[in-house]
Amino acid sequence: MNSDLEFLAPHGHICWTYEDPAAFEEQARSYLAQGLAAGERVWYVADGDRSTLISRLSAIDGFAAALTSGAADVVSLGEAYDYGSVIEPEHQVSAYRAATEAALAAGYRGLRVAADVTALIGSAEQVDAFARYEHLIDRYMRTAPMAAMCAYSRTVLGSDVIAQLACMHPATNADDVLFRLCAGDEADSVTVAGELDPSHQQLLATALTRVDLRPIDGELVLQAPELRFIDHRCLIELHEYARRRDADVVLRTPHTAAARVVDMLGLGNVRVEAA
Repeated sequence: MNSDLEFLAPHGHICWTYEDPAAFEEQARSYLAQGLAAGERVWYVADGDRSTLISRLSAIDGFAAALTSGAADVVSLGEAYDYGSVIEPEHQVSAYRAATEAALAAGYRGLRVAADVTALIGSAEQVDAFARYEHLIDRYMRTAPMAAMCAYSRTVLGSDVIAQLACMHPATNADDVLFRLCAGDEADSVTVAGELDPSHQQLLATALTRVDLRPIDGELVLQAPELRFIDHRCLIELHEYARRRDADVVLRTPHTAAARVVDMLGLGNVRVEAA
């Protein structure tokens, strides 16, 4: 598992998986310190006693002063989320939108959040709702001055749940998650990157269902300039996904081989265009 924060720094929405909580806290301190240096308001969101959490962040230069001024805050899971229940994705996005707008109104350049949300994930219903939320907040962060590091414990959640959540982020340190399905640059489009091999067919199907793209002029657009590989079974999955929505999937990728496979298999609901 990649533990280097630097390769993730350019991205606004990071999935950070960990086995050692102390290792995550070290990365969170670095992430929040970057936000303070950039003039952002920063939040550390976690389950636990507030004074204990504050003491763990004391290594951040100027953190005590930032707490006093309002540039930084330590927020409980119960304050930031519908703790102990199944979150309502749209409501949760609205809550962070309001927090971001409040940060801007106070003179900050935006909002940066490091949140360990492991305790919010338990039942299959909670996983489904949180994965849907991760996509919606990713779409919000495409155009809003908000950035977030979403942390999940591998030990608590297991690799299957981690994969379902990590693939909804544009960046992750989870090396075993081979693809990401994220908000696209165009309205109602998504970006798919990485590798779609046979082992990820079901994960792709689940992620597409959670994204729930709406056709525009009969098309569902997948931007894939950084897609390195796509297996024929995943192309069939795209075809079935489009057929169920009475639409065509438009896959924009530099890989011409995908177009040949689509033609050979007669996948009439998939069109491959040069990225």
